[in-house]
Parts: sequence; C-alpha cells; structure tokens
Amino acid sequence: MGFWKSFFGGEENDPEEQKKNNEARNFDILKYDGVKAMRTHQMDYAVKCFREALKIKDDPESRDYLSQALLATGALEESLAELKTLAAQAPDNAKVLLQAAHVAYMLEDYAEMKQLCLKAQELEGDSATVSYMLAQAAKGEGNLVETIALLTKAVAQDEQHGDARLLRARTLLAMGDAKGAREDADWLMGHTEDNEDVLLLAARVAYAEGKAAEAIAVYDKVMEQNPFQLDALRERGKLKLEQGDKQGAEEDMRRLLELNPGELDGTNGEYQAEGVEQMMKRAYSPINPFGL
Repeated sequence: MGFWKSFFGGEENDPEEQKKNNEARNFDILKYDGVKAMRTHQMDYAVKCFREALKIKDDPESRDYLSQALLATGALEESLAELKTLAAQAPDNAKVLLQAAHVAYMLEDYAEMKQLCLKAQELEGDSATVSYMLAQAAKGEGNLVETIALLTKAVAQDEQHGDARLLRARTLLAMGDAKGAREDADWLMGHTEDNEDVLLLAARVAYAEGKAAEAIAVYDKVMEQNPFQLDALRERGKLKLEQGDKQGAEEDMRRLLELNPGELDGTNGEYQAEGVEQMMKRAYSPINPFGL
C-alpha cells in the first residue's frame, strides 16, 4: 500500500512527524507575532506570544525577547527571572548577566546586582561598565567611599564615561566635597551640550560653593530647557529666598504649585499676602540640593 501511495504521488501520514511540523510552524508564528507586537509597542500581547512559543521550544532568543517585553510592562521580577534562566543556559555570556544586573538595580536589589556584576567580571575581566554598575550597587547599599573608588576606576578605564563622572560628582557633593564635584561637573559641561542632568549638577555645585548668582543662572537654563523640572524649580526658589529675593521665591512657589498641587499639605495654590513668607520657608526648608 505504501509503495502504491508513493508511486501515485501520495504519502503515508506520520502522526509524530506531522506533530513536529505543526509545532515548528506554530513556534515560528508565535515568535514572529511577538516580535511584531514589540515593534508596535503591544507589550502585553508580546509577552503572551513569547510565553506560548517557549512552551513549544526553549529558545534563548525568545526568552531574551520575553525579558525585554516584561521589562517594558513593569514586570521587573519576572524579567529578572527570565534573564537569570537565560544566564544559567549561557554561563559564558557576560552581557546577559549585566542585563540582569540592570533589572536588579531597577528593583533596588543591590546585593543581587553586585553578585551578577561580579560574575560578569569573572567572565570578561575589568571593564568601565562593570566598575560603574558595581558603583551603582555600592551607592544603593549606602557605601559612598566604595562608590567613589569604583567610579574613579571606571573613569580611569574610560575617561569618556560620562555616567560615571556624573554619579561621582553627585556622590562627592553628597559627601560635602564640592571641589571634587566641580572637577567632574566642569568636564561634563565641556563635553555635553545642554544636558539637563549635567546642568542641574552644575547648578548644585555652584550652590554648594556659595556662588548664588551662578547657580541661579544655571537653574534658569535648566528651566528653559525643561519648564517642568520640579527639582530645579524647588532649589532655585529656595536659593532666591535665601538671597532675599522674596518675589522671585514666591513666583517659583506659585509655579511649583501649578505643576504639583500637592506640594504643600493644605495648600491649593491660592495665596494670601499674609503668611506667604512663612509658608515659603516651610516649603523650602526641607529641600537639600546637595544629596543624592
């Protein structure tokens, strides 16, 4: 019978082979649909596609896509779990370990982040990226001295590492070393163009140095670039009040309450002349522009 089916163009059906072919086709469809959904920012659907695809075939690329889609939906713990599974399947891949470390950082799990970074370091040796991420973990754990040491190492490994310089300056400023922070701030100002984070840092350094006019001028630049930068608005208002510019401080407070009506408990944005200065002192007093 088999001979005659073959002779006349027919084939015997092999159920097992047919099952494998269907699974392979379904896997390809699900993976393709997942990638397409990611590109169109339909992340929930992408997650469903990749999960179903992985039930058919344990494909590392699909798992990587799944971790990215989960991250985009805010499912950080699930994203980290997928990356750790992927890292176990590819123990020589330092990139996956660093991806997982970044998600651990987002979860504020600094102990996990540190361990993942150290594993990556064992694989690829010292690098500016690993040193910087270890510094982030150290900062998260509150070890500022170790943070500075690791960031200095990162900058020595790559002097163009702007993120390391920015974090080092912020940390030095929090430690009361305005002079050290100034060096990194000046470098960053000279190597970036109107970067909001750098401008805000430069304003804070000038504030810490007692250079009020310079600080206000830089805060002005931050606000020109981003009129919704609440930290700059708060800190500029506080500095104006300290300098005796009550009108300017009040203007900043009014703007702050327009943008963030809940800034002060019991305040709805309406002012009366009496008590305005006391209210501003209460609002501005807790603001610390020198902390992390």
